[in-house]
Amino acid sequence: MKKNQRTEKKAIAYLRVSTIEQATEGVSLDAQEKAIRAYCELKGLELIKLIRDEGVSAGKALSSRSGGAELEKLVRDRSIGHVVAMKLDRLFRNTRDCLDVTSGWDKKGIALHLIDLGGQSIDTTSAMGRLFLTMIAALAEFERNQTGERTSIAMQYMKACGEFTGGEAPYGWTLAEDGAHLAPHQGEQAIIQAAQELKGQGWSLRKIGAGLVARGMLPRAGGEWHAKSVRSLLVAA
Repeated sequence: MKKNQRTEKKAIAYLRVSTIEQATEGVSLDAQEKAIRAYCELKGLELIKLIRDEGVSAGKALSSRSGGAELEKLVRDRSIGHVVAMKLDRLFRNTRDCLDVTSGWDKKGIALHLIDLGGQSIDTTSAMGRLFLTMIAALAEFERNQTGERTSIAMQYMKACGEFTGGEAPYGWTLAEDGAHLAPHQGEQAIIQAAQELKGQGWSLRKIGAGLVARGMLPRAGGEWHAKSVRSLLVAA
């Protein structure tokens, strides 16, 4: 990576926390700042700016966050040599997002530092560091996918047992009088069954939606069935 004298030690810290994380896990911005400042001092980096995204979900792309957009502008201006964050999930949504963004940073001579990886830190100033980043990004996405699968299985099991899992009752079900269990919603169950029958006849999602509307079988909130909502309807069976 090529760096010039002006930027080779200049660093920007990126801090992010969602409201839920801060409330339930204590992942505060102040705690992140303290750890990052200590890291930069240890590595001899000149921390010129701290960018904070507070109450922002990791599901949003970096460029769509106010702080993330500011970070990317400074990267484009080539006014820094390093980006420092606590963990991978502070910055990126998934493996592809991470690798697409950091490959662009690498071409500009900007290194990424992640300082809390099970007590270790990595940076992309070396080929080995970039390899570790790729592996960590892939493993993180694998773990998220596994968690999502386990949650989905658990939710399906609870639904099958008639247990209420919070929020709005899933389509085809209604909250029972005890407030803790689900009971079939006869009207919505009939719509689900009709959608399944049409799917079995080889109808497309859009055609199924039009067919349901023609029968007076409308979504819970009214209006029309779109392909995405029909797909959700079939999953709800």
